[in-house]
Amino acid sequence: MKKILVSKCLYGGEIVRYDAADVTCEHPTFLKWKAEGRLIPVCPEVFGGLPTPRPDSQRVGEKVLTGAGTDVTVEYTKGALEAQRLAIVNEVAFAMMKADSPSCGSKMIFDGTFTDTRTPGQGMAVEMLKNAGVKVFDEDDFEAAEAYLASVEA
Repeated sequence: MKKILVSKCLYGGEIVRYDAADVTCEHPTFLKWKAEGRLIPVCPEVFGGLPTPRPDSQRVGEKVLTGAGTDVTVEYTKGALEAQRLAIVNEVAFAMMKADSPSCGSKMIFDGTFTDTRTPGQGMAVEMLKNAGVKVFDEDDFEAAEAYLASVEA
C-alpha cells in the first residue's frame, strides 16, 4: 500500500496553522485514506521550529517573510527539507498539501504584499518535494489524486 504525504493541518488532531485555525479535511476520499493508514502528516513550519500560532508569512521570491518583515526563510527551509526527507524515505505515491500556503501551496500562493492577493506559485516545501520527483496535489484535487494513486498502484 502506497503512502501519501499530507499537510498536518488537513490531517487534523493537532492545531498547527499560523492562525491556530482548524482546517481538518473531511473529504470522503481523504477519510478513507486516513482509515487505511496511508497518510503521513507533516507541517514544514513546525518542523522548522516555528510556534503555533505564529505571524502570517508569505513567500517573496526565494525568501519567506512575516508581515513585519522578519525573515523566516531558514525555518521554512529546514521544515521543507524534513518534509522532503519523509517523502523520500517513505517512498510516497504523492503529496496532498494545503493550498495557498507559503510552505504547501502548489498552484497559488499569497504574493508577499499581505493584501490577500494570490499569485501563481508554490510554497517552499512543495518546491522541494517537486524537485525530488514527488507529485503534489492540493485539497481541491481529489479526483486527480485518486486517479493518480490508482495508476501507481496498478
